[in-house]
Amino acid sequence: MSVATTAPPEIRGKSLKNRKNRKDRKTLDRGDRRYGYVMLLPAGLVIGLVTLFPIIYSAYMSLNNISLTESGYHMNFSGFSNYSILIHSGVYWHSVWFTVYYAIATVAIELVLGILIALAVNAVDRLKDVSLVIMLIPWSLITVISAQMWSYIYNGVYGVLNSVLQWLHLIGSPVTWTGTPFSAIVAMMVADVWKTTPFVVIILLGGLQMIPVEYYEASYIDGASRWQTFWHVTFPLLRGSIALAGLFRILQAFGVFDLPFVLTGGGPGNATQSLAILGEQQLFQDLHFGIGAAIAVSTVVLVLGVSLIFLTAFKSLVEGEAA
Repeated sequence: MSVATTAPPEIRGKSLKNRKNRKDRKTLDRGDRRYGYVMLLPAGLVIGLVTLFPIIYSAYMSLNNISLTESGYHMNFSGFSNYSILIHSGVYWHSVWFTVYYAIATVAIELVLGILIALAVNAVDRLKDVSLVIMLIPWSLITVISAQMWSYIYNGVYGVLNSVLQWLHLIGSPVTWTGTPFSAIVAMMVADVWKTTPFVVIILLGGLQMIPVEYYEASYIDGASRWQTFWHVTFPLLRGSIALAGLFRILQAFGVFDLPFVLTGGGPGNATQSLAILGEQQLFQDLHFGIGAAIAVSTVVLVLGVSLIFLTAFKSLVEGEAA
């Protein structure tokens, strides 16, 4: 026998009323969800047309040999022949390895500097807003302008860097900083770190300000040092912001194009030729549309793989520290 049949009439009435209210709420929730889906439909269509369609169409193009005709272009299905060409291309693999270690090195440096700068800014009471404004200047510059500015700094004839180093008697004769593969890569990394570290700082600073002050007070009472406080309080609570900043920067670093295009032109030789520059050359200069599309698709797959590895490694590190 159910409780509803044995309970007093007033309790049975409340139970039936509560059931009706829950049913009405479920019906209302379903209606709200349907209304929400309808309202999101236009935005979803725009995102699909702008984002998903180019990706799908690029994947389809990568499976074809594309030739130009008087009326436009013609596709001949060739399977994975374009990918086979890339696999056996030394230039392609050089671009892959350069993009990978460039992305890993710059993101690692930016995360370390970002944490240090965010901790410093968060500890400052006065002029914090001024510090943030000054720090955001590099990030606010368009990358093309930033790259052109650094090309003036690195110039071997009238560059500011050579003038300063000669004035300090650190070098004797002017140096062409983008003239050798190693120096060009380092120069490009310095320019990238200078521009994008403020982006990391802003994300990490937001994460720091979300940490309750009570945790630091408890750490101080327990007699923990600054390093112990950082490693056992700040870092575990900041890991989400670090992962978010690192993921965003990995996605941006793997698509780097404008900085090497303006600063080094992919040179000297192909020393700073990223996958994006190689794809641009194949698509718009050599008119190898199928191979260019294959480069784009392989870049997407590579970015997804590296992002998953980064998130998995970071999660394992955090769990190991928590254990």
